Amino acid sequence: MSGTETKTEIFTVAEMEEQRECSRADRMRWVYEQHVQPCLVELFGTSLFVFVGCASVIENVAASGVLQPAVAHGLALAVLIMVFGQISGGHFNPAVSLSVCLCGGMELLRLVPYILAQMCGGLIGASLAKAICSTGSYDTALGGAIHPNTTDLTKATQAEVMMTLFLTMVVCMGAVNSRTRSPWAPFCIGLAVTANIFAGGTVSGACMNPARAFGPAVVANQWTHHWIYWVGPTFGALLTVTFIRLLFGDQKTRVVLK
Repeated sequence: MSGTETKTEIFTVAEMEEQRECSRADRMRWVYEQHVQPCLVELFGTSLFVFVGCASVIENVAASGVLQPAVAHGLALAVLIMVFGQISGGHFNPAVSLSVCLCGGMELLRLVPYILAQMCGGLIGASLAKAICSTGSYDTALGGAIHPNTTDLTKATQAEVMMTLFLTMVVCMGAVNSRTRSPWAPFCIGLAVTANIFAGGTVSGACMNPARAFGPAVVANQWTHHWIYWVGPTFGALLTVTFIRLLFGDQKTRVVLK
């Protein structure tokens, strides 16, 4: 009788150890999938986006103006959001992360890690573009760095505000807001970037993305009026949050007439 009890006790302890190991593995998996993997995706996706963006500017050998950069940026972003959106949301842009977070589409805890991952991704992407592009083209295009094409910095900043407002509004209404969410959101976001570059590329460079500006600015050491690409996108993102929280958001998102 005591032998049977001893065997049962040993079996129970073994089961408890196995359950404890499974619980620990599940917890580690949850931490990885909820916190680590999204940041890795933002790092990797931003690297690819900035690489394509810089390369499209550097190797614009046909002198097609904004056509080649506009199409390249828009297509690259749409594809990356389609592929990675279910993991991290597919932001690849600090201004987008800010607007999504303040509109309730992301936990505040993730905001700073996302932005850090995106800035590092911008550096990696710009470095890769420098590594593959010819030296002559790279120097001529200033490494794909964004810079205003006007001496009126107020107009350039306003252009960045409006273009970022358009982009972040499409992101938040197309991918976050429950009433207007659409499976076509990645395509629409890519089109918004393309349209903005067509509209404002000859004014401010149509950056809309501090990570896209920061990476090539560091790698190519081009800091001319760099502040525009932080101030403009940040104000544009905050305007989007204001409009959605007060006017356009669903019942859960609005702060008035809930």
